[in-house]
Amino acid sequence: MGAPGSVAASSCIFCAIAQKKAPAYIVYEDEDTLAFLDIAPLSRGHTLVIPKAHVDRITDLPPARYASVLATVTEICRRMERLSRDYNIGVNQGPLAGQIVFHLHFHVIPRYAHQVGGFPRERLPLAPEEARALLRELGPG
Repeated sequence: MGAPGSVAASSCIFCAIAQKKAPAYIVYEDEDTLAFLDIAPLSRGHTLVIPKAHVDRITDLPPARYASVLATVTEICRRMERLSRDYNIGVNQGPLAGQIVFHLHFHVIPRYAHQVGGFPRERLPLAPEEARALLRELGPG
């Protein structure tokens, strides 16, 4: 049995996205990882990076996958710098830390001058036209 809050891969929305069984605005993909836009972004361009194989937590990630996940986080950071040179990288581990989807994911959240000191309290849904614009901006260089 998994830790509190853990889910089986068969019911994981991020696994469904990685398997192309659920929709997502994909920014980057390789054999081991996937990066896609957050559907309720904290800021314009908020992107999630996941390993395709299901793991709940960073401590569950096999060491053989460290390099591929970090390489994708780094690639997304390079692309994020097209939007803003300032960004946060975060990982929430467990319900008390704010983890909502129990599949390891890294948040890459660009920061803008109007956001100094915090994030908006309300997370609005990502509009399809905004997502398409971001995909053009964050696509391959």
